[in-house]
Amino acid sequence: MNIDMSQFHQVFFDESQEHLDDMEQLLMAIDLSQVDAEQLNSIFRAAHSIKGGSGVFGFDALGKVTHVMESLLDLARKNLLKLDVELVDEFLTTVDVLKNILQAYQSASPQDDILINTTKAKLESLLDKHDSILQEQEESQGFGLFETSASSKQTDEAFGFFEQDALESDGTQAAADNSFGFFDDTPAKANTNAGASILATTNPAAESAQKPLTSAERRPARTTAAAANPAATESTTIRVDTGKVDNLVNLVGELVITQSMLSLVGAQIEGVMAEKLQSALIELDRNTREIQDAVMSIRMLPISFVFNRFPRLVRDLSATLGKEIELVIEGGNTEIDKSLIEKLADPLTHLVRNSIDHGVELPEKRVMAGKGRCGKVTLRAQHRGGNIQISIIDDGAGLNRERILQKARENQITVSENPSDQEIWQLIFAPGFSTADAVTDVSGRGVGMDVVKRNIANLGGSVEIESQQGKGASFHIVLPLTLAILDGMGVSVGGNVFIIPLVNIIESIQAKPAQIKTVQGSALLNVRDEYWPLLNLYQVTGLEPEFKQPEQGIIVLVESNQNRFGLVVDALEGQQQAVIKSLEKHYKKVTGLAGATIMGDGSVALILDIESLSRLVKKDAIKELS
Repeated sequence: MNIDMSQFHQVFFDESQEHLDDMEQLLMAIDLSQVDAEQLNSIFRAAHSIKGGSGVFGFDALGKVTHVMESLLDLARKNLLKLDVELVDEFLTTVDVLKNILQAYQSASPQDDILINTTKAKLESLLDKHDSILQEQEESQGFGLFETSASSKQTDEAFGFFEQDALESDGTQAAADNSFGFFDDTPAKANTNAGASILATTNPAAESAQKPLTSAERRPARTTAAAANPAATESTTIRVDTGKVDNLVNLVGELVITQSMLSLVGAQIEGVMAEKLQSALIELDRNTREIQDAVMSIRMLPISFVFNRFPRLVRDLSATLGKEIELVIEGGNTEIDKSLIEKLADPLTHLVRNSIDHGVELPEKRVMAGKGRCGKVTLRAQHRGGNIQISIIDDGAGLNRERILQKARENQITVSENPSDQEIWQLIFAPGFSTADAVTDVSGRGVGMDVVKRNIANLGGSVEIESQQGKGASFHIVLPLTLAILDGMGVSVGGNVFIIPLVNIIESIQAKPAQIKTVQGSALLNVRDEYWPLLNLYQVTGLEPEFKQPEQGIIVLVESNQNRFGLVVDALEGQQQAVIKSLEKHYKKVTGLAGATIMGDGSVALILDIESLSRLVKKDAIKELS
């Protein structure tokens, strides 16, 4: 029976990547003073599963390295090998190499044979070093000259998927039988590998062998995983291609649009049938929202998928810079749209590296400043209204106002005469801006923060900065929860409909003439003893409005992450759900617009980007009044 094994490759790649991520996190969490046996067993099982799958699919390079790593892990979990910093570092380095090998197989790229052989040789040297110590101990006690078949070299792999012979230490694999493990004519001992039932074969020759053992054969035989639990519960998760989920989200979006069209038609019908139709439409609206919420929840993933990569980054970077840093992760279970998670990794990496390199001081400087030797970097995620806020907080030196101003002048960046702290902090996002004295492999080229701002802006978010000299700095990334569907308020200007996201709206009012003041040519609205700058939407869009005076139209008070202002429109058109269609994908990026949506009557309405509109608001007039 011939089976096309390539159809299982992607599943293997996904599972192996998860195993490698788990191994890295578990290795980072190990307490060398009191090693948790279950942690070691979990790392061993992950390595065992990867090695098994690599043997099945013929990924020999992956199997070679993982096999030796598994042998070391097996010794460690049996308390025959003491874990220390050097060994954990080597395991972490090996995980990096395995990720590179896996990526090469996935992309069908050539393997780095030199790196693979070097890594394998390093692991084998650690294994041989242990064997030498063990042999000396045995000889000094008069044991180890001969051993019975019970301690002969054995193997327990069925590679997790199909029945196979052992993968030897040189990475070669014996030929499998034609049954591929699906059918077995002879009784076999049941075993498990990472929770899956497998079949294990025995080697009669190995059982009868009684001879002096070589160094490799003296290593303790690996045991099989625990027997399958007949009462084990069935898995409650399945793997689904993201393309299928995205297609489902698009279909739900079209359903929302169709529901809006039916509601519009139903409002025009009169008579006896109108009441029945309205009742059905209300039920349809409820069901549509429930379907939408259910489908959108499929796309939501905990942000720990991004956060879990940073303990390793902080560990390596602090060692490189000679700093002592504690990483604290809060709100890892906060959920966010999968498309956002994939695009958050680079901006967060830049910000964490920036906090470690520029923020947290060297231990000696911290002691002189009255702080503890160990700095603290906090990664925090939390919901804020309809948005998610991700914060990177450090207790370092904080941003240096004078240093930033000096660099801005050197780079010929225009700065106002008396800039506020927020204006100065935003300067660090300028292209090519850096306060580093020298360029290193960590920072100094002035490209990281520029990338952060651009990438976050592309996601419809913004970055806020708080800093206090000598006490640290906080970077807050504010993003929408999802990029697919939003609740909005329809407004009209010159007969054209625009959608304002509800999360940005505070209230809408029709102002009296006495509430409007003009200062320096800018209109201000006085609401409850607070002045709001006004922005006429018709001036931004270039449309001819029905009303040009603010008191004649409607003023929608909105809030961005940077400030609050009033948006002047002709009229309100009512609340509705908007399925976001990308303008950038189908046309080009337009300032002030987050996308477009299709209305119930089939017309197109543009969705306003309150964050970018807030940058057009003039605030000098408010400063004069205050």
